[in-house]
Amino acid sequence: MNLIDQNAPFGAPLLDADVLRSFVAIVETGSFAKAADAVGRTPSAISMQMKRLEEQLGTAVLERGPRHVHLTATGETLLRYARQMLELNRAALDTILRPEMAGRLCLGLPDDYGETVLPNVLKKFSESHPGVVVDVIMKESAELRRLFQEGRIDLAVISCDELKGEEVHGDLLIREPLVWIGAFGGTAHLRDPLPISMWEEGCVWRRRAVEALETAGRDYRVAYLCAHTSGQRAAVKAGMAIAPVARAFAGGEVRILGEDDGLPAMGDYTINLLIKDNPTCQAEAMAGHLRAFFDRLSRQPRALAAAE
Repeated sequence: MNLIDQNAPFGAPLLDADVLRSFVAIVETGSFAKAADAVGRTPSAISMQMKRLEEQLGTAVLERGPRHVHLTATGETLLRYARQMLELNRAALDTILRPEMAGRLCLGLPDDYGETVLPNVLKKFSESHPGVVVDVIMKESAELRRLFQEGRIDLAVISCDELKGEEVHGDLLIREPLVWIGAFGGTAHLRDPLPISMWEEGCVWRRRAVEALETAGRDYRVAYLCAHTSGQRAAVKAGMAIAPVARAFAGGEVRILGEDDGLPAMGDYTINLLIKDNPTCQAEAMAGHLRAFFDRLSRQPRALAAAE
């Protein structure tokens, strides 16, 4: 396929979607060989695509190093547009080629990140499948696993604590470090005992925080207990306490605290997706939107706005 479509409206050249897909694959895998495997082409074909792309743009978009491929300034700009164009392409095909879907879908996820994930994912799902009614259940991960096993929900986003020896369920969506957050200019992290804002027993974030503090020999007290993330963050922003959260969900209204602030590391945890065998078309579509959200989030873990 020619990179430039000479029959494009008004004579304007078009960027080929296959070429953009290869370009994004190179960036995300870090090599031409791995990108070739990802898109089902040979390395030489990928190289030829990039050569033609750079000829069309009149400038380099990639710099090859001895071990890795790096973006040029133009490549950084192109990458943002390429991802948007590919996502629009997938959305268009999904909407046009899939039969109109209706019915009901039950989605479960913890409150910890439901308030962040849902607005983005539900918006995109409603745009591609406006006839489907989505029921949302917010529970802690252990309860969601139980409801899923009982067949009461179609798919669930859950937290897994591999360090605790928990059996890993479902497909990996993202692996994230847990971090401490505090108010800008706040001094809660300097107090003794350390005031913590947390959720109830059973929460992975709480368990990791308690274990880390006890291992470090740091005295603490639960200063604020709330089952909703918004309430926990309110206590943090007010300077009453600090809280453990996943780095991707730290947000911009609080600051991340670390070992330089006298706080112990809590390690990584994972967010996984449960989807039942032989899923409905509705469940598959929702799973696709969830995977796309967390894929974008993993590339820019500290900037939730960029994931939207």
